This record gives sequence, C-alpha cells and structure tokens, in this order.
Amino acid sequence: MLLASFIKENKEKVLEGLKIRNFKETHFVDEVIVLDEQRKEIQQQSDNTQALINNASKEIGQLFKSGQADKANEKKGQVSEWKTQLKELQEQADVIKNKLETALLSLPNVPHPSVPPGNTDEDNEVYKAWDKAMPQLHENHQPHWELAEKYDIIDMKLGVKLTGAGFPVYKGKGARLQRALISFFLDEANKAGYTEYIPPHMVNEDSARGTGQLPDKEGQMYYVTADDLYLIPTAEVPVTNIYRDVILDEKDFPIKMTGYTPCFRREAGSYGAHVRGLNRVHQFDKVEIVHIEHPDKSYDTLQEMLKHVEGLLEQLGLPYRILRLCGGDLGFTSALTFDFEVYSAAQGRWLEVSSVSNFETFQSNRLKLRYRDTENKKHLAHTLNGSALALPRIVAALLENFQTTEGIIIPEVLQKYTGFDRID
Repeated sequence: MLLASFIKENKEKVLEGLKIRNFKETHFVDEVIVLDEQRKEIQQQSDNTQALINNASKEIGQLFKSGQADKANEKKGQVSEWKTQLKELQEQADVIKNKLETALLSLPNVPHPSVPPGNTDEDNEVYKAWDKAMPQLHENHQPHWELAEKYDIIDMKLGVKLTGAGFPVYKGKGARLQRALISFFLDEANKAGYTEYIPPHMVNEDSARGTGQLPDKEGQMYYVTADDLYLIPTAEVPVTNIYRDVILDEKDFPIKMTGYTPCFRREAGSYGAHVRGLNRVHQFDKVEIVHIEHPDKSYDTLQEMLKHVEGLLEQLGLPYRILRLCGGDLGFTSALTFDFEVYSAAQGRWLEVSSVSNFETFQSNRLKLRYRDTENKKHLAHTLNGSALALPRIVAALLENFQTTEGIIIPEVLQKYTGFDRID
C-alpha cells in the first residue's frame, strides 16, 4: 500500500506509474489527497476540542475549590457540549479513515523506472536469453502428460476422482522425484544463508491483506468459510507475515527466509495444450525465498536472488530465460518483477517457473514492518520474494527434456535425493 504522504508529494510520478501499468482508475489518486487533507483537518479540530476539554476540567476543579459552584457547573455544561462535538468529530474521522484506506488499497504499487511499458506478456522484455543449444529429442518424443501416464508416475485421472481437475497424484518414482526437488531447493537455500520455516498452510485475513492478496486476489484464493481462513497461494504470505507489526534495527538486515509449502490457487482455467497436465494446476508444491532488506540495498538483493534461481536451473540443466515484466503484466504489489521461464522441448514453448519481485515499501506499509536507524528514527523496510522454485512446470520440463528411448534420465544433482538415475 502506498503512503498517502508519498502520493501527495509525488502525484505526477504516481500518475505516470499508473499509466505504465495501464491502470485506468486514476481518480483514486485525487481521492487519497482530498481525504488525507480532510483527515488532517478533522484531527486538528479533535485535538483542539480535546485541549479545551482538558483545560476546562482543570478549571472546574479550581472553581469548586474556591467556592464558585455556579461557574463550575456552567463550565461543566460547556464541557458536555465539547464532548458531544468531539464524539461527532471522531465519527467523521472514522468514516474518512475507512474511505481513505479503501482508496489506498485500490492503488497498485508504483513501477520501478526500469519497468517497460506494455499491456500483455508479449511486451515483456527479455532480460537474459538462453544462448546454448536446446535439447534434441528423439523422433517419437512425447509431452509430459503422456510420459507421466506411460511410466505411471503422475495420475491426473485419480486426482479428478479424489478431488477434481487440477489436483495431480504423484506416485512411485514421480513422488520421489517431487520430494527430491523439494529437498534440493531447500538445501540450496540453506547453503545460501536462508533460515528455513515450515509455516501454516492457512492464514487469516490480516496476513492475506498484509502481503497484498486481499483485496486484489480474493477470487484466486480458497476460502474456508467456517473458520474465516484462506488456503495459502504461496509461502510468501505466511513467511513474510512473520514480521508483521515488527520494528527492526538496522543491524538486523538482511533477513533471509525460505519455506516449502503446498500452494492452492483457484485460477480460472482455459482449454488447450498450454494448460494440460502440470502446466496449470490448483495445488502444487513450491519453495519460496523471502528477503526483508534495508531500502538502500534491496535492488542489490534482487540481483542476488536472480543469481540464486539461475544457479538452481543451471544445476538441473534446464534451458531458461529471464524476462523483465512490462507494466501491464506487473503484479499489483510489485515495483519490479523478473520471471524465469524454462524451455519445454516436447511442447516447444517456454513455461514460467519463478517470479522474483521487489515490493519496496508496498507490503511493509500494510504490514507495519519498520526499522530504526542510528538516530532512532523509524522507516519502512523493503520486502522481496521469489519462487526457488515452483515444481509442476520444473517436473514437466525435466520429464520432456530428459526423455530418451530407454526412459527419462534424472539430472545428476538430484540422484542422491531420488536414489535412482532413470525413470523407466
């Protein structure tokens, strides 16, 4: 959430950022400015009225002590009127505060200056291109959904029986491959200095609001009505919220956290090969990395996170490229996002497997996540997160790219986790 003071002081910058995002509801900018001025005016009136009440209360006591009961009672009548006025002012303040919060929650983050303009994923900028040879498959190669059935390692039909479409069942070597990837990703995060967490898989409304899932993405989240809880769409939500309502010291930076969780998303599906098999599912496993950082260092940290994700894909031997997302494809809370895509040789297309983002102070303002500088002044921290990595499309690419006529070769880095070097 943007600060009202930032919007007022940087109105043109905010409007330009919204233009890059193709965000049309710019009237919220003026609403924030007007409502914030009204809030300040009513606050000043409330403070003045409270001061009158405080001074009069002292004066009443002195009048009673000096035997001037009539004047004291007259003053008490004035105090009663001021208290009525104060109550009315507080009610007005509550209405304005709610309107102001609604307007602020409706505005997305201001894009970083490097974010390119554009409306769709076709306008995303290739930040780093794959410059090595692509996998060469044998003549009768198959897409991963056919390989999964052939080797009996992932059962989509059983998932439909147990739950519904988009809930795959991994079994045998497919389940062990899944567990191997999770262990590999977590071990690499631990080597890089991340503290590992196993967070809850459901969160309350405050947590979902804190990282920006609410009110922007409520339609994508599974909601447990009886308990007023949300199934998490990513470990980012509970892990980042560990530091909600926390005041840090500068010496606490950097804070590096990682967590593995299943993720649940009610994404509206379409039909066609691009959403078949593991290309789009409603439940999937993911390892997330989260940083809480000093504002002066967050963009260096973003580069560090990109290197970490690159290292995972390099070790797996998967062709990848990095995209800098354009304004129209940028997430609501992000100032700058890089997407990683791996090449699916059997499908002949790139599949997104990670997003790495800097939210600057957008999340921390909602979270009330601050730090004290050396002069004991409080500032908002920066938050960042990235997938390292999301498993479904990684598994899809591994199955497709490493298929041979004798079976599917397991990358060497995973073999100590799987206990086997081939699926056949």
